[in-house]
Amino acid sequence: QVQLVESGGGLVQAGGSLRLSCVASERTFSRYAVGWFRQAPGKEREFAGTITGIGGTTKYADSVKGRFTISRDDAKNTVYLQMNNLKPEDTAVYYCAARPSYDGSSSARQYDYWGQGTQVTVSS
Repeated sequence: QVQLVESGGGLVQAGGSLRLSCVASERTFSRYAVGWFRQAPGKEREFAGTITGIGGTTKYADSVKGRFTISRDDAKNTVYLQMNNLKPEDTAVYYCAARPSYDGSSSARQYDYWGQGTQVTVSS
């Protein structure tokens, strides 16, 4: 069982930045693809981006492309979500998720393990 713990959320003004971290309990985490998802109040969970295992190829939703960057430090079993130029519509609970596969996915159903989420609030 892989445990994921997110951190780094908070309150930020529009135009600001935050970096979220997702730390995994799994020693072979480098072999896992990781996705970032978010869920705003009253809305469905939506895909933000993903990073493959070993090599770290990334893919982003159009809504965050050019503003969000996913990276990974496998020596620390950690994946990051750097969020720049934040907008009020980015306000949501952000989740990281992992699957024991090289390839990531934009579908939440493809992920086996989930963190507890971290709140990001962007004020206007």
